[in-house]
Amino acid sequence: MKKNIISAVLGLCLVLPVVTFAADKAEKAVVPGSFEEKLSYSMGFEVGNYFKGAGGDIQQELLIQGIKDAYAGGKPALTPEEMAGVQKQFAVKMQEKQKVELAAMLVKNKEAGDAYLEKNKQKEGVKVTDSGLQYEVLTAGEGPKATSADKVKVHYVGTLIDGKEFDSSIKRGEPAVFGVGQVIKGWSEAMQLMNVGSKYRLVIPAELAYGEQGVAPSIQPNSVLIFEVELLGIEKE
Repeated sequence: MKKNIISAVLGLCLVLPVVTFAADKAEKAVVPGSFEEKLSYSMGFEVGNYFKGAGGDIQQELLIQGIKDAYAGGKPALTPEEMAGVQKQFAVKMQEKQKVELAAMLVKNKEAGDAYLEKNKQKEGVKVTDSGLQYEVLTAGEGPKATSADKVKVHYVGTLIDGKEFDSSIKRGEPAVFGVGQVIKGWSEAMQLMNVGSKYRLVIPAELAYGEQGVAPSIQPNSVLIFEVELLGIEKE
């Protein structure tokens, strides 16, 4: 949805200013009431938020004037070729900006994650496997252990190292059921360490989680993940 809206507006954003904008700014804001008004405002707000993130390259006055010119159906201030060219140039510029931001994010999260792992493994009761998975037994169960071929039922809460929660089966009110061999490496390994009835605190290095890809928007690239997991049972086929 967002890509379609932005694509439709992108071709209208670079045109020459006109003197009528000052009067437009003084107009009284309309409070959306009807479905059409709310829809129009919602799309406008979404477009505005998107282009606000582009920084100074997108000028509000010209963006709004481009939209008005398109609605008016007159001759645009730029030719289609000029608009296509500048949009292509803008896209390349944004891609380069995103590459720089991603590289900085990868380094920042890697350093923060490594520091957290190093500190956490010093805590009493924390064990570290050969893969780098860290776990702490909160409740020791006495049931059987799962294999990589099994399905398990669990309750869990997932957080980032800053304490921000990104997922919780408890809040959803329903345990999760999944194949032990069908999840991230850290989870797959942990499920085979636990006895049914156990509750563990897992600290999973990024390479055993979602790595440099992350899961937008809640999990950034190179994020160490923390889970409190209770193994409720092994599901029978």
